[in-house]
Amino acid sequence: MRLCIFGVGAVGGLLAAHLAAGGADVRLVARGPQLAAIRASGLRLIKPDGETLHVHPPATDDARDLGRQDAVFLCVKAHAQPAAADAMEPLLGPRTR
Repeated sequence: MRLCIFGVGAVGGLLAAHLAAGGADVRLVARGPQLAAIRASGLRLIKPDGETLHVHPPATDDARDLGRQDAVFLCVKAHAQPAAADAMEPLLGPRTR
């Protein structure tokens, strides 16, 4: 199952790190400094118990690079949702959740 996290801030990053660490096929859509950091160093999540998850999922700022996904998690702030809806279109197929 191909999963996409669209918006990799605090919530999207947490979700992506856990899914990828669990072996899911996760791809990310991010922008700006977040995208640059993910490409350079991956995602690192330090859990409250001190355990660290460090994953390196593919990341882009253009959903067209990823193709259709089985499920897309929209993790952007409310004011960014209208623009995200248009940008997500390449990820969506007839059976995408």
